[in-house]
Amino acid sequence: MIALSLLCILPLIHIAAISFSSNLAASSGQVSLWPVDFTTDAYHFVLGKPDFLHSLAVTLKRVAIGVPINLLLTLLMAYPLSKEQRVFPWRTAYAWFVVFTMLFHGGLIPLYMTVRETGILNTIWALILPGAVPVFNVVLVLNFFRQLPKELEEAAFIDGAGHWTMLAKVFVPLSLPVLATITLFSTVGHWNAWFDGMIFMKSPEHYPLQTYLRTIIIKLDFTSLGSEDAIREAENISERTTRAAQIFLGSLPILLVYPFLQKYFMKGMVLGSVKG
Repeated sequence: MIALSLLCILPLIHIAAISFSSNLAASSGQVSLWPVDFTTDAYHFVLGKPDFLHSLAVTLKRVAIGVPINLLLTLLMAYPLSKEQRVFPWRTAYAWFVVFTMLFHGGLIPLYMTVRETGILNTIWALILPGAVPVFNVVLVLNFFRQLPKELEEAAFIDGAGHWTMLAKVFVPLSLPVLATITLFSTVGHWNAWFDGMIFMKSPEHYPLQTYLRTIIIKLDFTSLGSEDAIREAENISERTTRAAQIFLGSLPILLVYPFLQKYFMKGMVLGSVKG
């Protein structure tokens, strides 16, 4: 376990060390797990761009809107699919429909045409609505719901609870582990997504953070810095140190959130994956 942990964490430490090292040290391969000629110029270069802050705001907005929508629609789909055949006769048909969407995809062109025809192209909704129902999360949640004691559901129905009350006051409070798990999945998915930003956004000011970082990595140009101070600062950075700073900044928020959800993560994954 220690060896596997090191395999996961050492590359990230190496990237962080490169981002805090000078151009000469990074280019000559002197950096391993500790910065050489410590400098924060790469971060000043990345964070000093207004486009970076604007794309960060777009991604934060995407996460703030997209994750609650993912959770809501996942719960609304998983609850009826977790019922038995005698309670929900059409359950099998809907379950096969859900599985079909996991195995087959219409392709990029039909997806783009659908987004365009619905009028959400070049808006934040183009980044949220196409993936509003994560089917894998639905499977996890419905299997978690099936593990809950049937006696609780029967007692709630005897007391006069309906399905909405049952979902809100019985199922959701008992499902914090799996809800934390799918929250983590949705947050990571929205935060790391970059391809949909390239496809659905016509102008760079609407790019999410990962799409913006990718364009910088590909089109990084130090000749257009302008002022002498900026050129002097750029002498201590390079494409490699700037790319490392971007990777580290893009990973940092998820690294900060994960420890708080990790205790729920394993429990939600194990219980939600049991089939019976």
